[in-house]
Amino acid sequence: MKKTKQEHQKSLITRLRRVEGQIRGIQGMIEGDSDCETIAQQLAAARKALDRAFYEMVACSLEQHLDAARNVDAARAAATQMTQVLAKYG
Repeated sequence: MKKTKQEHQKSLITRLRRVEGQIRGIQGMIEGDSDCETIAQQLAAARKALDRAFYEMVACSLEQHLDAARNVDAARAAATQMTQVLAKYG
């Protein structure tokens, strides 16, 4: 089932709040002089969580563009635009 815009927003905010907590935890680890490998592991996890949030945002945007497309050419243009976003930021 396709999510509504509000459901996408809520999910994205939840993910970002989780990442925010991870970053605060990492800051505490650094201040507490934790092992570098452990910190690196947590940084990688936070980065992956941000990537998931990014891809969820792209999926939402693509759905919105395709829903708004009135014909095949408009749908192709929407897909091309999102491909450019992925190439630039993904």
